Amino acid sequence: MGERVLDETTWRARAAAHEARVEAYVGPHLARRDAGVKHPVHDFLFGYYSQRPGQLRRWHPGHGTTLAGGAASHGGLKGYEVTDDGGARVTDDHVAGQRVLLTTLRRLLAATASRPASYGCFGLHEWAMVYRLADDETRHADWPLRLGGAGTDTVVEQHRITCTHFDAFRFFTPPARGLNTLSPTADDRPAFEQPGCLHAGMDLYKHAFRLSPIICSDLVADCFELAWDVRQLDMRAAPYDLADLGFEPVRIETAAGKREYAAAQAELAELAAPLRARLVAECDRLLAS
Repeated sequence: MGERVLDETTWRARAAAHEARVEAYVGPHLARRDAGVKHPVHDFLFGYYSQRPGQLRRWHPGHGTTLAGGAASHGGLKGYEVTDDGGARVTDDHVAGQRVLLTTLRRLLAATASRPASYGCFGLHEWAMVYRLADDETRHADWPLRLGGAGTDTVVEQHRITCTHFDAFRFFTPPARGLNTLSPTADDRPAFEQPGCLHAGMDLYKHAFRLSPIICSDLVADCFELAWDVRQLDMRAAPYDLADLGFEPVRIETAAGKREYAAAQAELAELAAPLRARLVAECDRLLAS
C-alpha cells in the first residue's frame, strides 16, 4: 500500500476542525462533571464507553498516512513511530497487533448487516432494566418513572420482550430476564445482533474508537454523533420522565407511541448502515495491509 503524506498545514486544520466538532459535546459534559451535575442522557456516551474525552478530541489520520512535522504531537502516542524527516505515522506492527480485534469486529459487523432489521422491540429493554425495582434502585433514581413503579411493571408484563443485544439484556433485572424471548450472551453476538437495534447502532461508536489510531478519527466522530442521536431516542422511549430536561417522551405503551418509535428507529438504522459498511471496509483494508 502506498503511504500518503499530509502536509502540516492540512492535517493541523483537520485536527482543529475535529476538535471543534466534538467539543460541542465534550465541553458541556466536562462542565457538568466539574459542577457535580449528572445528565441521564448526555453523559451516557462518556460514562458507559471507555473512550475518554481527551481521546475523543485527538485526531488521527489512520494507518497509511504520515503527518508531516507530526513528531512532536503524535510521535509519542501509542502505535506511532517518528519518521526520519520528523513526521509521524501509525506503524505496521501496531496494525498487525490488532489482527484479532479486526477479524472479530469484522465478523460481528458483517453478520449484523446481513440480517433484516427488526423494529418490534419498542425500546422495552429500558423498561426491563427497572422491572420490579423500588424507585431508589433504578439506574437514574433522580428521575421519576412516568407511570410509576406499578404502571411500569404492567407495561413490561403486557408486552413481548425481544431484546437481541447482550449489553442491554445483561442489565435486565433478574425477574425480567426470563421474560425475554432470547438469551443473548457475550460470546454469541454475531448470532443475534441486527441492524434495527438501537444499541447495535450506538455501539458503532465503540467499535470505531477501539480501532483508534489505525482508522481516521473522522469516522469515529461520525459514529459518535450517530450514537448521540440514538441515545436520545433510547431515553425518550424509556420509562423515565425527562420532560424537565426537554425530552418529550415516546409513549411506547400506546399504539401511536409504538409507531413513532419504530419510525425513528428505522431512520437511525438507515443512518447506521453506511457507517457500519465503512467500518467493515476499514477492517478489510487493514487486514489486507
